[in-house]
Amino acid sequence: MSLLSKVHGISSSSNAGLRKFESFKLKRVRSIHYASHSNSPFIEWHSVERYKRDNWIYKSELQQPPSHPLPADPSFVRDYDIAQQLPELKKLLQVLKEKRRESYDSGKRGPGNVFLVGTGPGDPELLTLRALRVIQSADLVLYDRLVSNDVLNLVGPDVRLLYVGKTAGYHSRTQEEIHELLLSFAEVGATVVRLKGGDPLVFGRGGEEMDFLQQQGIEVKVIPGMIPYNCKASALFLFPEILMLELASLKSLVN
Repeated sequence: MSLLSKVHGISSSSNAGLRKFESFKLKRVRSIHYASHSNSPFIEWHSVERYKRDNWIYKSELQQPPSHPLPADPSFVRDYDIAQQLPELKKLLQVLKEKRRESYDSGKRGPGNVFLVGTGPGDPELLTLRALRVIQSADLVLYDRLVSNDVLNLVGPDVRLLYVGKTAGYHSRTQEEIHELLLSFAEVGATVVRLKGGDPLVFGRGGEEMDFLQQQGIEVKVIPGMIPYNCKASALFLFPEILMLELASLKSLVN
């Protein structure tokens, strides 16, 4: 299924949000409004760093002068944000489709790969060489809030970055929407990286993403992040649901 239909599904709530926006009888917002620079080593969804890093997807918005601020309702902000991203997401998907068509002509077929990559505690020197190689050569990187700015600075210059992080009171994407984004781009032959803090199979719902994608016939490769094993053991003991995710991931790997 193409991203054109999937993204419309992803953004069904966004359309309602846009109608809600029009009901305010304000001029359309012509710029992204964000907070000042953050002192956090990690990504805040409303920070300048995040919008600059993802500026490819806000091209038209960032070129416009400031206008009316968005309403403070977090759900509306989320829906509006997604709606602004759709045009560039569709363009990128079309480019990747053309690239795949050319690959067909040279005998290369099949869907792309999805890499679940852990970044450990955020120190770029603790990344594995494989993780570094993958984030420098991917087509698209979907990254979480707990991926450090230092790690994101290592992403290749031609790689598209998209923030899909979650924090209390604001989920930039639901888990189902993340699943569909991963699948949509993998289906057109792209190399997609799901970049997470710590290890991708601990606290990161990597097991769910792996299971979903494998059921759709997409190959998933896991690149672990450095995490103290005593911390992992404690997490499994204190939070039984994490153990279930680990077992689901193990079952997927065995199958």
